Amino acid sequence: MLASKQVLSLSVSITGAVAKVSQPDRVPREGQQKDRRKLIFAIVSIGLFMASIDQTIVATALPAIEKELHAGINWSSWTISVYALGQVIAAPMAGKISDMYGRKKVFMIAAGVFTLSSLCCGFAPNITFLLIARFIQALGGGAFMPSATGIVADHFGEQRDRAVGLFTSIFPIGGIVGPVVGGLFVSYWTWRGIFLINVPIGIVLILLTARFIPSSATRPAGRVDITGVLLLAGLLVTAMFGITYLGSGNVQFYDPVFLISEAAAVGFGWLFVRHSRTDKAPFIPYELLHGRGFGLMNVINYLNGAAALGFAALVPLYAENRYGIAALGAGTLLTARAVGMIAVAGLAAMTLRRTGYRWPMIIGFVALAGGMVLMAIPAHFSPYAWLALGAAVSGIGMGIAVPASNNASLQLAPDQIAAITGLRGMFRQAGAITAVSVTTAVLARSAHPGITQAYVFVVFAVILVALVPLVRLVPEHHGGW
Repeated sequence: MLASKQVLSLSVSITGAVAKVSQPDRVPREGQQKDRRKLIFAIVSIGLFMASIDQTIVATALPAIEKELHAGINWSSWTISVYALGQVIAAPMAGKISDMYGRKKVFMIAAGVFTLSSLCCGFAPNITFLLIARFIQALGGGAFMPSATGIVADHFGEQRDRAVGLFTSIFPIGGIVGPVVGGLFVSYWTWRGIFLINVPIGIVLILLTARFIPSSATRPAGRVDITGVLLLAGLLVTAMFGITYLGSGNVQFYDPVFLISEAAAVGFGWLFVRHSRTDKAPFIPYELLHGRGFGLMNVINYLNGAAALGFAALVPLYAENRYGIAALGAGTLLTARAVGMIAVAGLAAMTLRRTGYRWPMIIGFVALAGGMVLMAIPAHFSPYAWLALGAAVSGIGMGIAVPASNNASLQLAPDQIAAITGLRGMFRQAGAITAVSVTTAVLARSAHPGITQAYVFVVFAVILVALVPLVRLVPEHHGGW
């Protein structure tokens, strides 16, 4: 119900803003400018909403995909993993390209890629074709956030920190809607509908962007750093493959395939950092990896992504393994988490100028850790209600922390906002992929997966608390930002 109201509110905002902006003679100039900003925010939010839904919508369709395409669950589950991988690769690259060639252009291209690849996913004849199309879809989805952040920053001026902070509420709404929509399509039509629904929405998004979002200033064009992209892709793919392989069957830690994969990942990582430092125009500038506070925020984003995003992906599995809660009920636990996040995210974004960045992150990380510990300890009453309470507390923690962490490094290089946003998303998703891969490998070797996963949640909580000393070193915002 909450998600439906949010979506309806977004639709009404777009309709009303379009009507007002399209009638300039009837609206004072100041009011018209305000309505235009609302319309721009609503349009880019559609893209973010589409990308966020597709992070979770496939989970409910895995059995149907496995059955119809005659694929094992290991390959079917890669429709989720490859989406995260594509976003990790696309986000920083899209950020740099949108700084160079214009945010509107990159946003429209991202919408086109996402829409066309969704159509291909919907008509995939086999699992190989689906995975390739899904990866391309992720490239489009990963490009939405950096270009959208740049568009908002261009048009909201001094209000950009609040507007960017409000993006926080979009992703939990997508997390709520995704599993529900996926379940409806699988139950009453076909799993292909979860992809085909993106096509008409994507076409509308492209038309609205072309009509109502102004073009932004561009920086001098340069070459696209294909070498850097390939090195980053090699790092992520080899690391993921090694960890996933370790969790299959009775593979030992000294297995040559695992060791070679992880050694290759380390090699790709070293080459990637070296390339970023020595190349004339790397797609991730070296100074954004280590300098002026960026290195610190990259570590925080990686560990936060591992704990928060990895935790979110594993909550339903934990509910089923430890308490035997049915799959549908286990999935709705994420609704409690999303509601908690939405409830405080807007207020946290609006008060950033008073609170600064450090205290919201500290309070948010500690609250998130508390929610994880609540879920890890034995239930004191109804297991479902107990887990829902822990999920809600963790959501409140995320709602407090995320707006501050989203804005903490933007002030350090205002001319590279989109690139910074892409880099932030890359580190968070990389952390999540690592956490999920390592956790599932551990669970595959455990005789009591539910209890083992409880210990994993405690480890996640410890990681978040350990971030507090690092947060105290984060550069605070300057007055007037």
